[in-house]
Amino acid sequence: MYSIRKFIKLPKSFQIINEQITSRNLIWRLAFYDTKSQFNKHRLGLLWAILKPLLLIATFWFVFGIGIRESRPVGDTPFFLWLICGLINWIFLSGAITDASNSVYRKVSIVSKMNFPTSILPTVSIVSQFLVYAIMMIIFVIVLSIHGIYPTIYWIQVFYYMFALLAFVFSISLFFSSIVMVFRDFQQLLSASMRMLMFLSPVFWDPRALPTIFLFLLKLNPFYYLITGFRQTFLEERWFFQNGIYNIYFWLIVFLLFEAGSFIHLRLRHKFVDYL
Repeated sequence: MYSIRKFIKLPKSFQIINEQITSRNLIWRLAFYDTKSQFNKHRLGLLWAILKPLLLIATFWFVFGIGIRESRPVGDTPFFLWLICGLINWIFLSGAITDASNSVYRKVSIVSKMNFPTSILPTVSIVSQFLVYAIMMIIFVIVLSIHGIYPTIYWIQVFYYMFALLAFVFSISLFFSSIVMVFRDFQQLLSASMRMLMFLSPVFWDPRALPTIFLFLLKLNPFYYLITGFRQTFLEERWFFQNGIYNIYFWLIVFLLFEAGSFIHLRLRHKFVDYL
């Protein structure tokens, strides 16, 4: 019996998805080792994975919350809760995209000596960052309960936004990691762009105070969809489907990035070693 692949040419993205599924056990092992090795030489070890984002949150809360806003709430929400909900997600977005985009360049020489697909390298970096992110989200839920905010039916959609978060980060990282192999300076450009986007995304300020035209332009940034989505889930009791056509826009961006990333990665990965 002939294989269906002889008659139907499947998209490149199908191969990438299949590689993630078949290598899932390897991804988890490498991600755990990667997380552990980052802090292995420090006395506090993995505790630094929690302390670093907590110190960053404390710094931004002092500057923006106490200093600039003078502890004024955002609507009915204390600014501290509003800030950390956005900042935790931004820390993961920024760290995962930057690290995963450099993952193929950093480890492709190892892959050339072993038998596993290079497409899992961005996934390993993302999972490594996600382990810390999950702990931070648990801490955030504890902080919410301390402030008298408890789980509601709206919290169910946190799984939707986490899936959207991971889908976006993987799609853009797969695309960027291939570009970094060909154009090394792109990594520096990406790092600078992420710092700029931190202030162009609604992490520290309420975008609803902007004029309509500026709010529309801001929504073109996919980070807006994700950061406000988590705030709508935990703090505003708003369903994701109430965002209407904006949901379609976000997933269209993810789809296009994933297709482009899959095509470029599979087209170039046999030459990755030559670019080193």
